[in-house]
Order: sequence, then C-alpha cells, then structure tokens
Amino acid sequence: MSHVSDSVCPIEDYALLGDTRSAALVGPDGSIDWLCIPRFDGRPVFGRLIGGPAAGSFGMAPARPLGLESRHYRPESVTLETTWNTDAGLLTLTEGLVTELSGQLLPSTMLVRRLTAKDGPVEATITFDPRLGEQRQSPRIQHRDRGNVVVCSWPTTAIALRTTPDLNVQPGLAHTVTVTPERPFTSVLSVADREPLVYVDPDAAWDALQRDELQWRAWCRNIDSTLPYRDVVIRSLLTLRLLTYSPSGAPVAAPTTSLPEVVGGVRNWDYRYAWPRDASIGIAAFLGVGKHDEARAFLAWLLSATRLDRPHLPVLLTLHGKHPAPERELEDWPGYADSVPVRQGNGAADQHQLDGYGWVLDAAWLLTQAGHRLYSETWRTMAGFADSVATRWREPDAGIWEVRADTTHHVHSKLMAWLALDRALRIADHHHTTARRTRRWTAARAELREEIASCGYDPDRGTYLRSYGSSDVDAALLVLPHLGFEPPGSPRVSGTIDAIVHDLDAGSPLLYRYPPGHDGLPGTEGAFLPCSFWLVQALAKSGRAAEATSLFHDLIALAGPVGLYGEEMDPLTHHHLGNYPQALTHAALVQAALALRDACKE
Repeated sequence: MSHVSDSVCPIEDYALLGDTRSAALVGPDGSIDWLCIPRFDGRPVFGRLIGGPAAGSFGMAPARPLGLESRHYRPESVTLETTWNTDAGLLTLTEGLVTELSGQLLPSTMLVRRLTAKDGPVEATITFDPRLGEQRQSPRIQHRDRGNVVVCSWPTTAIALRTTPDLNVQPGLAHTVTVTPERPFTSVLSVADREPLVYVDPDAAWDALQRDELQWRAWCRNIDSTLPYRDVVIRSLLTLRLLTYSPSGAPVAAPTTSLPEVVGGVRNWDYRYAWPRDASIGIAAFLGVGKHDEARAFLAWLLSATRLDRPHLPVLLTLHGKHPAPERELEDWPGYADSVPVRQGNGAADQHQLDGYGWVLDAAWLLTQAGHRLYSETWRTMAGFADSVATRWREPDAGIWEVRADTTHHVHSKLMAWLALDRALRIADHHHTTARRTRRWTAARAELREEIASCGYDPDRGTYLRSYGSSDVDAALLVLPHLGFEPPGSPRVSGTIDAIVHDLDAGSPLLYRYPPGHDGLPGTEGAFLPCSFWLVQALAKSGRAAEATSLFHDLIALAGPVGLYGEEMDPLTHHHLGNYPQALTHAALVQAALALRDACKE
C-alpha cells in the first residue's frame, strides 16, 4: 500500500473548523487548505488539499517556526488552538467558524483567526490566496475603508477579509506582521452568496467566537458524566454536529471530496452529501447521549427530502434533498498526493441499496423507544418504506459498500430488510396500521428469515456470509448482535464475529470491510475504521466486554492529533485515508462507547 510522502500533510493532521453550514480543514502549519462556500457542497475557495497550490489557501503562522508546541481544541468546544515555538517566543493561533451571531446581521460564513504572542514580539506570515471552484478562478479585488478590507468577488459570490491591526492584504502575496504580547493580530473572513456582503469588525468577531464557544460548552454540559471515555465521545459528537447542515438538518457524510482510500489509487469519491443510512446511525448516537433534538431534526429533513421519491428511499441526497448531479471527473486537478481522479458528484446515487431502509426504520423505532410518538406523516412515510421492502427484498442490490460491479444478494442487505419489517411491526403496535398491511409485513419478514438462514449461512464454518453463494465474510455483519435476528448468545452470532476477525484482520485493532480487492475496482484499499468500532459493539453486546474495552482503547489511540478520524486507515503506517473527518466513523465510535457503558451495567 502506498505511503504519504514527506512533502504532503497527512490527512489526519488536519483539524476541522465548522459552523454547521460549511467546514474548513486547517493544517498544523496554519494553512487552511479546504473551504467550500457557501455550503459543504459548494465550490472550494481554498482547495489546495486536492487542487494543488493553484487552488488557493489561507495561511497564518510564524515566519520562522522552530516546531509545534501544542495543538488542540479548547475543552468541550470547536475552537482550535495551535502554538508554535520560535526563537523570539511562542506564537498561538486561535481560530474557528462562528456558528451563530444572535441578533446581528451575519454573513453566511464567518471565519475568525487570532494570533497572540508570548515572551516577546514574534514575526508572522499571512498569505491569503483565494481561488474559486473547478477553474480555480482568481477574484476581482477591491480595497475598501482605507485599505483595511480586501474584497474578493466572482460573478456569483464574494468574500471579505478584514484585519486588526490594519493590514493592506494583497491576495496571493506573503505579508509579514509583528505580533506582540500586548497586541494580537486578528482577521475575520466574511463569506456571502448574496448582497450585501457584511464587513464584520475583527474585535467584534472575536467576541462572537468566544460567545459561540460558551454555547458549545453548554451543549456538552448535560452529556452523561459517567460515560466511558467521555472526552473522546464528546469530540465525536461535536464533529457530528458540525457536519449537520443546520438550515435543513441534513447530515453530511464528510466535508471533502476525493481524499483517497489508497494513496495514488482511483478510489476517490465525493462525500459532501447526506446518506440516510449514515444519518440514521448518527441518530442512535445522539439518542444514546440524550440529544433528542438532533434525532428529530434528521427525521424532519428526511420527510422533506424524500417527498418526491416515496416510497423509494434514495441512497443519498444533496443538503437540500435534491438528487445530486451526475458524477464527473475534474480535469487538471492533481488530487491529494497525486491520487486521481478528483470527482464531483457521486454515482452511487443511482444504485439500489436495500439496507438503507433498515437503518432508517430502526432509527424511527429508537425514537419511539425514547418516548417520541411519530407524527402521522412520519409514520405514513416509514410505513411506505416498509411496503417497499416487502415488495423489493427479493431483488439483488449494490449493498452497504456500494460496490460498482454487478448487483448480488448481500446477506447484510437482507438482514437489514428483515430489520426494516421488524421495526415497522414494532412501531405499528403503537400507531394505527391496517391489519392487511401488518399481515403483509409479517409474511415478508418470515420469508426473509427463512431465506437468510438457508442461503446466507455456512453451517460448516459456522458463519453468515457476504452474499448468497459466496465464501467471503463481510464486516457489516457485525451488526448481528443488535438486530434481534438471532437469540442472545447465539453460536451463529459468535461464529460470525470470530470469522470476521480471522478473515478480515488488517492488524489488530483494524479490519477490512471485505476481502481487499473483491469489489470490481483496480487496486486495494485501507482498513475500514467504522468496522472496528462495530466490532467493539458486537463484542460488548455478546458478553465479551473485556475484549471490547481493550479493542476500544487501542482504537482511540489511533485518532489523529486533534481527535478526528477518517474513513479508512493504512494498516502499515496508520495514516488515515478517505474523506475526512468521516461522520460514520465518529457515530460508530459513540455507539461503541455506549455499548461499553451498557455492558458494564449488566
């Protein structure tokens, strides 16, 4: 498997700045190398991460750094602090995207960055080089208010940079400023996709960022103080919140596109969309820590987003519930560490994936278990999804891993179809449903159980299989202990867990999601991080709490320097791979911690 070169910032070294509308990735060198405007799925204005230097970046750092002193988020917040050593003293960069500016006219995105010095004056370098979109367009530049505001505009959007002390910034050029202990340097970047463009005073923006930090701490305050690994769980929950598009409630899978599943390979996909499956896993995570509003917001988005497709459940949707544009490749974009192609759009949107129905109906069931009765429209939607499963469960599908080869009968998909019908029947006990409908669901659930048991299980090996007629196993089957498909302590469940650990081992604590290369694409891929956290859940649920705890401990040691995870990991180097940070990985981490908590109570 290829390694990241010394000249490229490892994926896991990036930190996330977010405001629940868009997100920036900033490296340990103080350079923002990724920011799409005005939304997660918008055009990048800083795109060096996958577009090279010509795609733009925004750097603030010491002119002559001696090394990194520390880098972390402030406790229970999304404000990032990076401190460097220099020969003149310490220089700290504190930064964040402001989530709300209550009672004020605010831009659609507001990035606040402040440099402070300790022990003496420190020279810093400011490089502001915005380029927009696929063509990496240079902006039209204007200076206003005696030059302390630089406005960069394109035909459909504009951004403004304002600084204190005033700095007559020329985009694309490096500027040197002297930061003293008495006088910090503060910049505020305002983004708008509409007029007027708001020029926010840097000191007022700094105050807003501090107020925003207090709001995040208040949000974290009522999370169970006895939760195992609480600080780690809170970081994942905050990440999930930042990856939820607040205007619609849509959870984005990741804020990036085309970060590779293997460096130099072609498995580079656009994840700036909302997958109902992944979002449903996030619901369980939020409900498990008492965050019910986030769970309800997802269902509200799902009702709106699927209204034109019901009873079909789309595989993925845009943040506003639309079908994504066709997948295409961007010309002349070098990709991360020469990993091409760089893609926009996602061809998996056109696939048939049966498992999504199970995740969504299970999330609705969890919401009812938490004491929330479904509104009539919500229940009609969920019942329609169950009807679709009862009609289509015999069809082959692309499966949870969205394999771009021929469809087949994936055992995990069939299990999740069974789950969809089972959860629909449970909800129907408390919501009006016709007898004819429940009979149809009951019959289909029974047929599914019989077929899965006869076609999806290998009695000689004592394990469920990846697909009918296959000899492979599938790490997605680690959900078995949570479904109720098998009785507690079932040897079929323990046999499946053991077979997955044996056959898909990528070097403990890592797992491949299926045998590498068995997906119709050239090359291989990294270990799939959510699967390892699913293994923690499966072990905890199966009475193997000690194994689960040890595995979880090993996994949290593999987090990036600021506690974030990608989708995959290189088993040899432990560099993170795939789009980053990955919501599914963080949701699986939370669920794993909850499973450990529950196992300790039993």
